[in-house]
Amino acid sequence: MKHRTFFWFFLPSAAAMFLFIALPIVSVLMQSVFAPHQQVVREVENCSVFGCTKTTTVDLAATAALREAEPLGRFVGGSIYTDRNHLAFSEVAVLASTADGISTFLDGLLNLPFYGALLFTLTYTLVVTPLSILLGFVVALAVNAVPRFLRGPMIFVSLLPMIITPLVGALILFWMVDARGVLGALIQSLAGDPNLSVKASTPLMWAMLMVYGIWSSAPFAFVVYYAGLQTVPQDTLESAMIDGASRWERIRYVIVPHLLPLTTFMALIKIMDNFRVFEPIVSFNASAHAQSLSYFIYSDLGGETRLLSSAAATSVLTILGVVVLLSPVLVRTWKTYGRGAA
Repeated sequence: MKHRTFFWFFLPSAAAMFLFIALPIVSVLMQSVFAPHQQVVREVENCSVFGCTKTTTVDLAATAALREAEPLGRFVGGSIYTDRNHLAFSEVAVLASTADGISTFLDGLLNLPFYGALLFTLTYTLVVTPLSILLGFVVALAVNAVPRFLRGPMIFVSLLPMIITPLVGALILFWMVDARGVLGALIQSLAGDPNLSVKASTPLMWAMLMVYGIWSSAPFAFVVYYAGLQTVPQDTLESAMIDGASRWERIRYVIVPHLLPLTTFMALIKIMDNFRVFEPIVSFNASAHAQSLSYFIYSDLGGETRLLSSAAATSVLTILGVVVLLSPVLVRTWKTYGRGAA
């Protein structure tokens, strides 16, 4: 393809990425280093025959003039990133100097809002991502192995979590784990505790959120893997069978290496998607037990006082977290294609 042809072919995509990805990121980054102007307060003394009194009033004209002169707000640099609601450098330093041991330090660290949200986000991402990919791979193998007349119904059933609206699916599972629901009663029976409630237990709520995440995201992996299985060289599989390879050995030495590029692709997509976990927390009404970085941003933007600068700083930290998690996969991909090119 000629350079000129490639340029005009790529231009619409580049323009869309610039408008809808690059510019918003720059805007968020700028907002994170500026804080809203505080209201200009003036103290007024009123005197009468009975004496003088002082009152405090907000100077609306001066406040409006200040905001008009500096529409972005007052420059605060990186102070928002280091305050108590984010990286909390001062609080972490105090904990490091006063904590009796590592467990005490970690308990105090996780009580800070940002680090508590970061712990759940990382746990959710590192658990849901590999298990959803593995489940999708197993289901794809199972569907590909059944007779052709059964594949249609099995594919439909396997795609149900993707077809159902996420909010509806989460609410159904939320009602099922209620103490009066099917799963809630089963958990109480297995634990031997009639008062056990998933909704009142932080570990059980975390587990339920991750179960929902695996269930809802596995169909995407299934679709990708099932399509990839149709491209596996049949000659190679037949040669392996003639050589006496078992089904497990054919999967391990033929199918898995063939589908490795798809696994890398899904790992990239799933890490980015799971690190932004938000809907399950809202659907399960689990904010008292689990808060993610995205829910942290939502809390800053909600209510009467919108903390735009705080939400922007958390967004930037979230982007950095995604980049850090994607780095091993990207480095592996770079090395693989580098060796292939060499």
